[in-house]
Amino acid sequence: MKRKDVIKGNEISELYTLSLGGHPQKVLIEGKSRNLPVIITLHGGPGTPIPFSVGCRGLFPLFTDRFIMVYWDQLGCGINDYPIGEDFSIDDFVGMTIDLIREVRRLFPGNPVHLFSTSWGSILSAMTAEREPVDGVVACGQITRNVFFNDIVFDALSQSKLPKEKLARIRSVRIDRITDQDMKLVSGSVSKYTSGNTNPNGKKAPMGTIIKGLLTSPDYKFRDFKAIMINGCQGNLKLWREILALDLTDVLCHVRVPYLMLQGDTDIVAATAYVQEIAENSNNPHLKCRVVKDCGHQPSMDMMDAVFEALVQQTSGQTE
Repeated sequence: MKRKDVIKGNEISELYTLSLGGHPQKVLIEGKSRNLPVIITLHGGPGTPIPFSVGCRGLFPLFTDRFIMVYWDQLGCGINDYPIGEDFSIDDFVGMTIDLIREVRRLFPGNPVHLFSTSWGSILSAMTAEREPVDGVVACGQITRNVFFNDIVFDALSQSKLPKEKLARIRSVRIDRITDQDMKLVSGSVSKYTSGNTNPNGKKAPMGTIIKGLLTSPDYKFRDFKAIMINGCQGNLKLWREILALDLTDVLCHVRVPYLMLQGDTDIVAATAYVQEIAENSNNPHLKCRVVKDCGHQPSMDMMDAVFEALVQQTSGQTE
């Protein structure tokens, strides 16, 4: 089906400007019917609104036929590009997420509201679910603790072809004094020398199709497309210092709603071993972990299929 036909066939397909955290931000909401369960998407980064973004109107009929999808380019990127200075914190983005949930409940009273998060967005979903009622969460690449700088990453890099002097530099990094060069070194090393970020055996998500769709979006200008990667979040090391020092173990162990963590089997960025350990030891029936084969931290096609299946299962029997 052509994109324009998908858009035309959706009962709701509208760009809203909402006040989130005191900042006016554009949010796209679309779905086949106004009575479907709502899925609020929380992308990775900070500042990487892919694959679900405001520029995706009409691109994902598989999802919009089953759910009302809420696409939000978080402040500092995409259509909501804005300079994210050192005065911003994780808590500010949690507050914006809570504001978004409340606005969505106002627009769709009575509809179940679920969160779908990836990577950095999984921090927001965990901390938000602790403070604001939602009906469920599906998190892909759940961040728990010791992102990048952990023994699992160090072991994988030590067994790789990474030059020993670079490994020594990574091991010596002080989280409270981390630099942009440090972040580029560790993230680049994990991507180049391990399967922790992308698993070469996994079926690739159709990024070319998504990029083309964003370039031809009825809602994006070219500057919005450019701000997917080059944006106001870049260079904010305060947020990264908070992320690297974070430990969400206790928050996750005490979630009070269905919370499924989907992890790639070779993900060492948001280390799958840590996620499995938390799920197994939490004694919390709401908290589950499911592992997807041949997938690193970046979602593969199989991971996206698992996300859709999980959202269908989690919302089954709710308003349709």
